[in-house]
Amino acid sequence: MANITAALVKSLRDKTGAGMMDCKKALTETEGDIETAVDWLRKKGLSMAAKKAGRVAAEGLVGVVVDGKTGAVAEVNAETDFVARNDDFQAFVRNVTSIALTNGESIDALAAAAYPGSDRSVADELTHQIATIGENMALRRCVALAVNDGVVVPYVHGALGEGIGKIGVIVALESEGDKAALEALGKQIAMHIAAARPEFVAVADIDENSLARERDVLTEQARASGRPEEIIEKMVEGRLRKYYEEVALLEQVFVIDNETKVSKVLENAAKELGKPVALKAFVRFALGEGIEKVEESLADEVAATLAG
Repeated sequence: MANITAALVKSLRDKTGAGMMDCKKALTETEGDIETAVDWLRKKGLSMAAKKAGRVAAEGLVGVVVDGKTGAVAEVNAETDFVARNDDFQAFVRNVTSIALTNGESIDALAAAAYPGSDRSVADELTHQIATIGENMALRRCVALAVNDGVVVPYVHGALGEGIGKIGVIVALESEGDKAALEALGKQIAMHIAAARPEFVAVADIDENSLARERDVLTEQARASGRPEEIIEKMVEGRLRKYYEEVALLEQVFVIDNETKVSKVLENAAKELGKPVALKAFVRFALGEGIEKVEESLADEVAATLAG
């Protein structure tokens, strides 16, 4: 029987991040072969992850990072807000967001990317985190933006630490103007986006299905008033303008002064800088939006725990 020393256990812990007792058991099962023990732990991690995979993960963190002219936002979910305050989980979210700078074209590309400081992919590291922390987790979404000349500006609302929080925004401004002034403008626009929740940059960006659905609803509402068709058409157009103000960023009233449209804010900035300023794109992620959270009674939770 192999001699499982404290130094050997420590070496395996450093290599895998697994708990001390798990490392000791892995080394015992593999007769002290550290590389085989790594595989043993990874297999155990997969088993633990699979057991937890059915549980709803609607908490977690949104990460935001900017490097030069590129920025990224990523959302990683967990089951409880408690995990969002775990240092290891926070480090994982920051690392994943940084990886999204160059692999943010899709969640599949992000999952397949190499995870720094290990021989694992991001997906494998997620499995490792599930096994180590003990909660179901999910890589939910990621987006990267870049500019040719200009700035990408980050903003985190309700930050729990550097670049992580509940709402993350990045704004891409294309301009040859002064970069410090663009940064300041971008920060204000990002704060506006966090508060106003636009879905599109401009009216022209609203997809046809969304517009047709909204027009259909507004038409039926107007017809319920019993007005003539020509009046109904005017009513619908008026209500559509209100819809544009709700969903198109450039049509919204700037929350900073509550009177100027965002499109006018950009025009004014261009005059001051002496260079055109174009809002190329933005991303806004709010933690858990669209995820159906399952509410369980304490009795149900205890029963589920006892059932294993």
